[in-house]
Amino acid sequence: MIKRKNMETLVKKSMIARFFDEAEFNRFGINSAILIIVGCLGGTAVGLGAVANTLALIFVVFPTMATLSSILGLAPMKVIIWIGIIATLIDSFLITYFAFQ
Repeated sequence: MIKRKNMETLVKKSMIARFFDEAEFNRFGINSAILIIVGCLGGTAVGLGAVANTLALIFVVFPTMATLSSILGLAPMKVIIWIGIIATLIDSFLITYFAFQ
């Protein structure tokens, strides 16, 4: 039987806090998915034209390497997910920009 105090803490946790708790539990599966997504999008952005523009190359390489370094350094999943989202958004924007240029 769950104690009353534990039940109250379970109910009070927000949806975002529960998401990050589950992400911490499923760290290895989520890390591999983030690794593939961020790595492939970064490589695609560089291949489409970021290699010719130094500023665009910096915008692709810095968040991509920050994500990969945080995965390698076993950072908390909250940090890895947020940096991965930022890297994915930047890479997607630059892929769209270079695809239509």
